[in-house]
Amino acid sequence: MAYHIYSRFKASISVLIICTVTLTAQDWPQYLGPTRDSKSPQKNIIRSWPEGGPEVLWSVDVGIGYGGPVVMDGKVYLLDREDASGDIMRSFDLSNGEELWRFSYDAPGSVMFPGSRSVPIVDGNHVYSCGAFGDLYCLDINTHQPVWNKNVWTDFGGIPGGESEGGAGPGEPGSFPTWAISQCPLIYGDKLIIASQAPEAGVVAYDKLTGAVIWKTPALGEVGYVSPAIVKIDGMDHVVMVTASSGGRGRPVVPGKIVGIDPVTGEVLWEYTDWICGIPIPSAVDAGNNKVLVVGGYELGAVMIQVEKAADGSFQTKEIFKTEEFGDQTKPPILYEGYFYAQYGTNNKRDGLTCMNMDGEIMWKTKRDPEFNKGSMVLADGLILATDGARTLYLIEPDPAGFKPLASSELLTEADTGDDPRAARFGVQNWAPIALAEGKLLIRDQQHMLCVKVAD
Repeated sequence: MAYHIYSRFKASISVLIICTVTLTAQDWPQYLGPTRDSKSPQKNIIRSWPEGGPEVLWSVDVGIGYGGPVVMDGKVYLLDREDASGDIMRSFDLSNGEELWRFSYDAPGSVMFPGSRSVPIVDGNHVYSCGAFGDLYCLDINTHQPVWNKNVWTDFGGIPGGESEGGAGPGEPGSFPTWAISQCPLIYGDKLIIASQAPEAGVVAYDKLTGAVIWKTPALGEVGYVSPAIVKIDGMDHVVMVTASSGGRGRPVVPGKIVGIDPVTGEVLWEYTDWICGIPIPSAVDAGNNKVLVVGGYELGAVMIQVEKAADGSFQTKEIFKTEEFGDQTKPPILYEGYFYAQYGTNNKRDGLTCMNMDGEIMWKTKRDPEFNKGSMVLADGLILATDGARTLYLIEPDPAGFKPLASSELLTEADTGDDPRAARFGVQNWAPIALAEGKLLIRDQQHMLCVKVAD
């Protein structure tokens, strides 16, 4: 495999991250932020914007794609991609957008909705990322050299991308996922945990320093695009993974699963086996009190389950409710003061930003006024910063009584879908997760990454 490295500055040493530890407002080190729940400790969010919108501090060109940035110690990391050649880890100075270094490796190929996919994670002196074809890399942020690399798909029996079709439905076992490898890694202590979803492994834990496999689960079900989450059950951390359902269109439906895993040993502790979503993407949400909320798109809604520990130490699951009136096709909802907020725009449904209480009751929906569809949201200082999946950034006061926008600004550009007519019919596709650090909001559209001042 060919490597291309270019560097100008050395990155500073990062603080150790464990996904459940609350950090300062200075960092956004992983998918969905420091606590992996789309929440930031940032204070002093600016509550009103001038007529021209919030100040854009800098902008850099990026390739098309859906992978968002992370931030640690004033450095931004983004996994970019050129389908003709491969994946590119890029590092930027948060203060001015200057590119500090990049590292690329060969991974050519394209799938429907081409471009980058997942969000990196920074831990100590290393940044980890997983490319669209399953290439998992650990890079030293000081030397910009690879420490180790694996392939989460082909190492466990998956057929390499570009050699088969399928993945979203029944087909040849191990066929490459239709929309490529999209899962974001997490760090738990000395482990890097990622959803392989290959024929010989469902979730895998690697030694984060060496790449050695510490544990792996058996295959858990049909392949999807879900990143593992950490949920507290009886005060203990469980890794929660969601798998896809299969069938439909005249074939028997086989439900997917919601699975709880011991993060130390990889033991499967519990399963809920009646989740219907053929293309699951959002990770599970810790709803508190041993409850887990899982949402999907494609008009399939949401399910809330209760995990209960028996006297013998085993776990059982109980369904609390299901609803088709609340969901999100690409991101997990935000939980704030007992209410969930999500963007329920799907291929056929336009419910917009939607609010639901803990019992599954819908409080309100914006529908198309305004429309929110596959955008990204961050909660900070009691406010929600949200992209709408298209061109607009919103500042919203979350309130179960109704939608309360404080400001909005059209900042983003349209997608360049190239020669893919299937992707083109979805229009603007600014779906990447956003990041908030040092009062700066990082938004990646299909041509640029913007740095926007949102806090004093």
